[in-house]
Amino acid sequence: MRLAESVTFGGSGLDRAAHLRADAAGLAAALSDGRGTVLPIWRGKPLMQADASGKLRLVWLPADHPVLAEALAERLFLGDDDGALRFSADMSAWQPDDPDSAELDSFADQSQQRHPAVQDGQTFQELRLAMARLSPRDAELAATAKAMLGWHRSHRYCAKCGAESKMQQAGWQRVCPDCGAHHFPRTDPVVIMLITHGNDLLLGRSPGWPDGMYSLLAGFIEPGETVEAAVRREVFEESGVRVGRVDYLASQPWPYPSSLMMGCRGEALSRDITLDPAELEDALWISREDLTSAFAGLHPTLKPARKGAIAQFIMENWLADRLD
Repeated sequence: MRLAESVTFGGSGLDRAAHLRADAAGLAAALSDGRGTVLPIWRGKPLMQADASGKLRLVWLPADHPVLAEALAERLFLGDDDGALRFSADMSAWQPDDPDSAELDSFADQSQQRHPAVQDGQTFQELRLAMARLSPRDAELAATAKAMLGWHRSHRYCAKCGAESKMQQAGWQRVCPDCGAHHFPRTDPVVIMLITHGNDLLLGRSPGWPDGMYSLLAGFIEPGETVEAAVRREVFEESGVRVGRVDYLASQPWPYPSSLMMGCRGEALSRDITLDPAELEDALWISREDLTSAFAGLHPTLKPARKGAIAQFIMENWLADRLD
């Protein structure tokens, strides 16, 4: 697919500098002398700041910043950002005053939290809402940090013996001190598919989504399954629609919590929809013309696709006839 690597969270060319991960002393020195800076993340929300144009940027702090005294001691090394060594720290233990619990648990958390030790305008924000306003480099760094710190929180104990494991390789491994098992970051493969039948596109919505929100169908790839087989199985299970030819389009790292979205295009062999209510609340066929209206915010019932997600990226390129 043309423009495939311009999807959000991908294609910035970040040098992850894996050769430095084993050099604990060198990375510690970089943090001490200012060559390394740290991105604080609170419960998956990176620290960000808007500029005068409304664009967002990540906030990088020196290693001795007072905010980081409340973070976990370990620093996750993200890579070499054009000469600046980037790290991240988990601030999840910090308790802001009067957090909005309902908003924090919502599908698209619009609340922002400001630590008293940071500058005005610097707040922890939900990446799902902010991703399209970040530069490609900042988006990749934020997605990497969010996914990796989430993995460390959920994989604290050894899956082999149950003992508490320890962060190693600058955060890119966990090692069990009891049985010696090595554990590596997890990425879950997911297919997300543009299913077409002539001029029409198949969309669905999950229970609990905001009113008017529809998207491409998606699902996890199962063990022993190809990408193509997963597309056909998931579409049939969720909607009852049979799919023939399947082609790969593009991929997107998706840190919610740790997926790799594999965008595909499939040709429908049938149109009748039979919903699986456990998976979808609704599904429908929409014409290219009606989807164009929805993208423009003019459709009477469908909202515009959320910017930054690979579903929006694929649909936009389908409307523009930029799919190979």
